[in-house]
Amino acid sequence: MGFYTMKIAVLVKQVPGTESPLPIQSNQNWVDEGAVAYVMNESDNYALEEALQIREANDEGEVVAVSLGPDRSQKVIREALAKGADRGIHIQLDTAGMIDPLVTASYFADTFKDENFDLIFTGLQSDDLGMGQTGIILGELLGMSTASMAMATEVGGGKIKVKRELEAGWFQWVSLSLPASVSIQSGLNVPRYPSLKGIMGAKKKEIKVVTPSVANQSQSVEKVYVPQSDKQTVMIEGSVEQIVGKLVETFRNEIKVL
Repeated sequence: MGFYTMKIAVLVKQVPGTESPLPIQSNQNWVDEGAVAYVMNESDNYALEEALQIREANDEGEVVAVSLGPDRSQKVIREALAKGADRGIHIQLDTAGMIDPLVTASYFADTFKDENFDLIFTGLQSDDLGMGQTGIILGELLGMSTASMAMATEVGGGKIKVKRELEAGWFQWVSLSLPASVSIQSGLNVPRYPSLKGIMGAKKKEIKVVTPSVANQSQSVEKVYVPQSDKQTVMIEGSVEQIVGKLVETFRNEIKVL
């Protein structure tokens, strides 16, 4: 990483933990959020660490943790502050159910218009909805260079070099002019744990609360449900030829793999 003083925003999302129960609401519109244990989205954690390392490599700069959601979202902002982010922004919005990625990005873009960030880091995708679009759309809305699938970054000379993962084991290095919005993959670094000093210090750091105007969405969740399994065991008897013939018929007509 080269030396460059910059202002970096990191989008951090609160998502259900992998071990959390996910009871579905009776109307099947979404999960019962009151019974869910929330954590910071995994790839957002790596995005935060990358931003902190860039700031530390330059001995100056600012890392701002930003989250969109209800009041409980401040927990992941506080976690980011405890790990070393300088301040936080909470876009306060009841996000029960799915929010259109374009609408989500527009909320962030409106909030960032006076911030003049040099870099915006997002996790590659959220663990709950997995859209993987917010960072790229946000960069486009703000007129920034964009890149996704980042496996490494190098900053210097008013640019950021990004190592992108492609298909079939291929990688690509791209050079982006700043400002830029980059989506970070999990595994790019080793995220730190908050220290006791960091946890205590986080209580004194600023979290700016922004209440946006609710926008119309072009996407919505029709139904949330647990897939039903109808497994059954069938015993096939007869000669070898009869059994093989029945298996082929089953694979072709019922399982549809032939």
